[in-house]
Amino acid sequence: VYGDLLMWLSNRQRAYELRKGETDALLGQWIERISKEFEDKNNLKKSKIRENMVQIVRDFAKIEVTDETKVRVGVVGEIYVKFAPLGNNNLNAFLEKENAEVIVPGLMDFLIFKVDNRVEDAKIYGGQYPKKVLAGMLKKYLMSYQELMIETLKEEGNGLPVPSGYNEIKGMVGKYLGYGNKMGEGWLLTGEMLELIHSGVENIVCTQPFGCLPNHIVGKGMIRAIREDHTNANIVAIDYDPGTTSVNQENRLKLMLATAAKQLQKKKRAAAAAGITIRPAGEGSKEKVQAGI
Repeated sequence: VYGDLLMWLSNRQRAYELRKGETDALLGQWIERISKEFEDKNNLKKSKIRENMVQIVRDFAKIEVTDETKVRVGVVGEIYVKFAPLGNNNLNAFLEKENAEVIVPGLMDFLIFKVDNRVEDAKIYGGQYPKKVLAGMLKKYLMSYQELMIETLKEEGNGLPVPSGYNEIKGMVGKYLGYGNKMGEGWLLTGEMLELIHSGVENIVCTQPFGCLPNHIVGKGMIRAIREDHTNANIVAIDYDPGTTSVNQENRLKLMLATAAKQLQKKKRAAAAAGITIRPAGEGSKEKVQAGI
């Protein structure tokens, strides 16, 4: 949950920081501080985690940002290539270099998803009742930390964006996939794409290892169905494999970004005609909601 919070805040503030390098400096300070705190088990108490999370959000919210509006790009996909720069050819750094804001759904959703699968198995196929109860308790425990993170962002974030919770994502995907679809990232991958679109992030990179069958079903395979309901969705599936050249990957990403830039300019013109100022998206940004950003 620390990792999810730090990733969420640093990706956001790095995109708009007034003084370049300030976000990464603060990120490094908190990583070092938390790493040292882990040496004492008393620091693993929920009260201490809550205290740290409040201070983390306050610190990142203090970073001065510009009023620039950038193309916002979500990153989803197979769990390793989604998060690991080694696996995705430094995707985040490339997108930031192309002047985009990167949004990456957290790891906690995936952990809750894996536990929740045991609950769904019992509902769909039957099975041992004690396993269902234990899995349900663990799911509730993990969700309490995610809810704490979301609550802290809402209360202390001073208008910073707030991610959706696991149950909200799960509710979005019911129309598209059954909850028994759990191989690999399962229905959660589709759910993350829907979460991003519903939060105004219509540009999405779906990362996948070459030939990854689950991703071809719940990732690349669901793009058409999502676009039918969300016509502005700008989704590109990228294979990451030693045999795939980075030039090919980057060219496809640049094409997606070019389309995204055109859509953003179109929204800016529509907003200007309506007398609305588009600002970087945040929970407290009324203009964002009005302009459909």
